[in-house]
Amino acid sequence: MVKSIPYSAVKTEGFWKKRADINRESTIPTIYKRFSETGRFGALSCKLEEGMPRPHIFWDSDAAKWIEACAYSLRQNPDSELEKQVDGLIDRIAAAQLEDGYYNCYYIPCELQNRFTNRDNHELYCAGHLTEAAVAYYETTGKDKLLNVMKKYLELIIKVFVTDDSASFSTPGHEEIELALIKLYELTGEEKYKDLCAHFINTRGTSEKDKGTRDWTGPDYDQSHKPVRELREAVGHSVRALYLYSGMADLARHTGDKELIKACKALFDNINLKRMYVTGGVGSTAHGEAFTEDYDLPNDIAYSETCASIALTYFCRRMLLLEPDSKYADAAERAFYNCVLGGVSLDGRAFFYVNPLEINIRKHELRKKYYNRRENLLTQRIEVFDCSCCPPNLARVIASFGGELYTKDENTVFAHHFCKSTAEFDGIKIKQDTRYPAYGDVRFTVSGLKGGTFAVRIPGWCSFATLNGEALPKETVKGYIYLDVTEDEQIFDFYFDMKPRFVAANPAVDSDLGKVCIARGPVIYCMESSLNGGVKPGRISVDTNAVFGCEDDEETGAIKLTVKAFEDAESDKLYYDYTAEKKEREIVLLPYFAYANHGESDMAVWLRMA
Repeated sequence: MVKSIPYSAVKTEGFWKKRADINRESTIPTIYKRFSETGRFGALSCKLEEGMPRPHIFWDSDAAKWIEACAYSLRQNPDSELEKQVDGLIDRIAAAQLEDGYYNCYYIPCELQNRFTNRDNHELYCAGHLTEAAVAYYETTGKDKLLNVMKKYLELIIKVFVTDDSASFSTPGHEEIELALIKLYELTGEEKYKDLCAHFINTRGTSEKDKGTRDWTGPDYDQSHKPVRELREAVGHSVRALYLYSGMADLARHTGDKELIKACKALFDNINLKRMYVTGGVGSTAHGEAFTEDYDLPNDIAYSETCASIALTYFCRRMLLLEPDSKYADAAERAFYNCVLGGVSLDGRAFFYVNPLEINIRKHELRKKYYNRRENLLTQRIEVFDCSCCPPNLARVIASFGGELYTKDENTVFAHHFCKSTAEFDGIKIKQDTRYPAYGDVRFTVSGLKGGTFAVRIPGWCSFATLNGEALPKETVKGYIYLDVTEDEQIFDFYFDMKPRFVAANPAVDSDLGKVCIARGPVIYCMESSLNGGVKPGRISVDTNAVFGCEDDEETGAIKLTVKAFEDAESDKLYYDYTAEKKEREIVLLPYFAYANHGESDMAVWLRMA
């Protein structure tokens, strides 16, 4: 079985170290402050007191993800004050837990008599996130108070949902607990947690009790429209879907269930080939925060929730544990360096929930004023949302990024991602020296693997690569080159050509017809009017034969691009005979993940071809 190399075995430097430092010094404290101010942390005591806001059904999960992020950060950077803050929250949770094990900061003070009666009210989702937090905090600190709370709660869940089957529904309305149960199973070795995961996954799409009464959507919204082994297309709420698919992949890895694996592969291919934005965003529509249909990928009304892109990376990670195929790491990399990082400002203090690929401020205002279009488009990030799932989700992903780099089977170590770092595990040490994603030079120094194999992903975006100065052949094994390690310490020098390139979309994507976007390495670029003299991207067409200018950008840790383009001529007429007259100009392009950090601005990823 392929095993994951945890973040705790990897010390990151360079680009991801900078992001982790910002996460630790800015993002985690910002979230703590805002969650305290909005009552999320106070609600963990499960008491309705005068002056306190009524808790929301998902507040447990917001707090849990923050605790999990802290656990990952503390593992790399011990901080007694931060640990004290976490311990204080855990004390509140433990003190409020009911005698039978139940815990939920909404139901206990607000409507305890209705617990486990409403499938849409996130009880099991919250339990899942609290379990993940408990596992992470125990692994970092050895403290088991929250772990014991969740074990007791899970005993109740097993009784209610399996032994007695007494709940009003059979499976979670919002999937997530499935992932947590496998993590707890892997920590404890107790089969009952894996069995509960299997129960929820195997029951989904088969239970009469799960047939909902929503009048605005159907059972596909929460992936309850058919048994999971029959799923072939990604449908419904995108975060729920990808958490389910991640749980399915987890369970398949531990059981060898071939039908489950077949479903996971088909679902991934449907997303990767037909339902994913070039930025790694998924979920095209605000209606249900959902997947729609093949090639329906509008840019200006794209929903592309930050949490959905994060969930995609989880699914990719688990698929890599099922089989080493670079398409999974390629998709994860696309998400990490574009939509995921775009969800948080460069200073780590503000966040996007929705990640469109085009912003036209005037067009959006006119839609709201005259056309009854109310999409919640934000042109600038904000510190907290009413539904604030994304900020702590980003915090836990960035804090644990080192765990994405490697997996290992009996004889082979797989390098999936490139990051200046040092990893030590199982008597093996791997050092990466690189300025990725700004540059494509990657040096691996491998020791302790003599007689084994080192497999390195050749990125799908890369058209030319070298190893130790020699051009690599085009042939790979599912995107990996397998290298024999013959020395006690061996160096592998890779070069991945990062020449900027124009990317086109499948002609079936109507939104992108006649347009291209610009990419360099794994990074997708965009044009902002604020960096281009106020010129709107819609008036620009790019010269696809032009040579790019490349400049180091200390602010982003990536490269800023310039390229020759043409601006449509001005006219005082509403309509006029077309002429080819255009104004030549140079435009500045910045990484998509860095947009909206320079004031309010129009923005576009896809630009017309000249």
